[in-house]
Amino acid sequence: MKKPFVVVCAVGALMSGVSPSAWCDEEPDMRGLRYYRRVEAGRPKLIECDVAVYGGTPAGVTAAIQAARMGRRAVLLSFNRHVGGMTSGGLTATDVGNKASIGGLALEFYTRIGRIGSFRPSEAESLFLKMLAEANVPVLLERCLQSAKLEDSRLVSVTMETGETVKAAIFIDATYEGDLLAAANVSYRVGREPAGAYGESLAGQWQKLSWRNVYQFCRLPLSPYVVPDDPESGLLPEISSEPSGNAGDGDFKVQAYNFRMFLTNKAGKIPFPKPHGYDPGRYALLARFLNADPRIRWTLNYTVSPLTDGPVQLRMGDSNNAGSFSSDYVGGNYRWPDGTYESGFLEELPPPRRGVRMPFRELYELREHIFQDHVNYQQGLLYFLANDPRGPQTLRDRVNRFGLDPREFQDTGFWPHQLYVREGRRMVSDYVVTQADCESRRTADDSVGLASYAMDSHFCQRVVVEKDGTRTVRNEGGFGRGCPKPYPVPYRSIVPKREECVNLLVPVCLSSSHVAYGSMRMEPVFMILGQSAGTAAVLAADEEVAVQDLDYESLEAKLVADGQRLAWEPPTPVALKALEGTVVDDEAAGVQGAWIESAVVMPFVGKGYRHDGNANKGKISMDFSAELPEPGSYEVRLAYTSHSNRASRVPLTVHHRDGVQTVAVDQRKRPDIDNAWISLGRFTFDRRARIVLSNEGTDGYVIADAVQFLPSRTAGAQ
Repeated sequence: MKKPFVVVCAVGALMSGVSPSAWCDEEPDMRGLRYYRRVEAGRPKLIECDVAVYGGTPAGVTAAIQAARMGRRAVLLSFNRHVGGMTSGGLTATDVGNKASIGGLALEFYTRIGRIGSFRPSEAESLFLKMLAEANVPVLLERCLQSAKLEDSRLVSVTMETGETVKAAIFIDATYEGDLLAAANVSYRVGREPAGAYGESLAGQWQKLSWRNVYQFCRLPLSPYVVPDDPESGLLPEISSEPSGNAGDGDFKVQAYNFRMFLTNKAGKIPFPKPHGYDPGRYALLARFLNADPRIRWTLNYTVSPLTDGPVQLRMGDSNNAGSFSSDYVGGNYRWPDGTYESGFLEELPPPRRGVRMPFRELYELREHIFQDHVNYQQGLLYFLANDPRGPQTLRDRVNRFGLDPREFQDTGFWPHQLYVREGRRMVSDYVVTQADCESRRTADDSVGLASYAMDSHFCQRVVVEKDGTRTVRNEGGFGRGCPKPYPVPYRSIVPKREECVNLLVPVCLSSSHVAYGSMRMEPVFMILGQSAGTAAVLAADEEVAVQDLDYESLEAKLVADGQRLAWEPPTPVALKALEGTVVDDEAAGVQGAWIESAVVMPFVGKGYRHDGNANKGKISMDFSAELPEPGSYEVRLAYTSHSNRASRVPLTVHHRDGVQTVAVDQRKRPDIDNAWISLGRFTFDRRARIVLSNEGTDGYVIADAVQFLPSRTAGAQ
């Protein structure tokens, strides 16, 4: 440890001079845009279940659904008025990594919504609620954790601010912050480990492998001072006065949060609002940057080219941080995870934290203040870019082409209800996932799912540095480094140490370094790990064992049976020209009705396949007609991608020389020929052959990929 730390418990007058209770006792915002709403406790009520899931994130949703599908009573408790976390809160440009690594309920969700990204947040929440209802999972909204009761390292019950007490055999913490694990006295960390802690080249401050020149104010010598080059005039807003450490030093800083706005440039768009208490002076650094060099090209999107910058991303739909001074509120979130922040920097890794650092109500009130500060900052940023005369007129005109989408977030003033908490607490268990796992230099043997996205951290601080003898401003903490292939997330990383808690699973704030968490913190991975946690919860309850003592082989078998992908076997599309006989791909077939294109599940023929969205039954079909090289006997094969959500009896009508025959295919079963094809039988055709696939009377998703006609002599030789 390089220098003494000052532990600041962020309550009351820390930021505003206003008591915490005053932050939440004001008249409710008419738009309902709140993180926390204090609920007065009613009469005590006991809720008993087998699996209690706290956190309405995608992991919470899949955990509860999985437990319920396995026959156990599961209850989902969501902190706010919504389910779906960031997936229903604006993050719909899904951070996927390798699509083929997604399995189980995550794959079912993306298949049912019809695409893996670019859906609407409201569509995501509606589908989550539908899937929960189908599984008969009770969903309790606005349930804020108040306390937890432990006996002999076992969670006995949790009590909500509503006065309800929930007793369960197994608990799952699916929150972005890890509030339940803290209440259970489980070890955790906040912030960045020093590079030497786990031998990670991306760890700590000022790592040099990536993002060295990205979003660094185009490497211009921008003065950080109110009066340029005059330190006595003070720093401009949004620049930290804290000294930064040396390369590799750890700290307790957290990567920046923002809101994933959902935008449109269509008629009826909502102009970017002017927030209450708007202060244009807050954006003085951005104003200086906008006028620093006429050569800079403002992209309003991601960019890595020299002399280009965002400064924000504006596009149809999900719009993220993209720029040196952008929608990420750098430094505004340090106290969000557990209410405290320790300034300074680290050469050695300190012991993990345990327990709740401040009463939950005070923590929630503090987070409400931080939440509103993020709203004010980001709305003010967009209002500044759209209206402030210090910005170039051409840029203002381009910004004003966009606005908030009036079809989304209607109960919160068209602004996302979920703050993007990119990182909160991180549990410390017997297995800490590190950069070595992400780079496949270490491979766990107890996989509960695959992660594949790049190791990705947003900036953690904006500080004054000296470059070429001049003091200027730089962002620090951002990196993006790819993983060579999907890698397993171990079961040991989602369960606490045995001596700490024996009936808790943690699929979101799992045991990980800051570096590795940057790869695993993606919504598809949370869905995957949530399902695996739900499975483990039921098996542990059935066997009446600690979650740490669950037999992994039993868990593995159930996960595989339910479509989870636990080991990486790179699938490859089947090339059309590599196939024998006559092949009709879905792109060449006659299409009737609203088929949805997809390429999520492999293997498939050609560029992808189509599915019916499990809708419009009897109104969708595909005509695989072909001109054969000669009349005769042919084996007819159908290609499709299997999954448990597929239809069990897909009708295919074969028009052949001797008449018409209907064959039913169970698309839940894996095809038995090269994992891609199933034989429909041998038929005699004239030169013209016709196969019609329909979704008439089907009980799941219908897949249409390709039909192959093999001359019988060829088919028999294979």
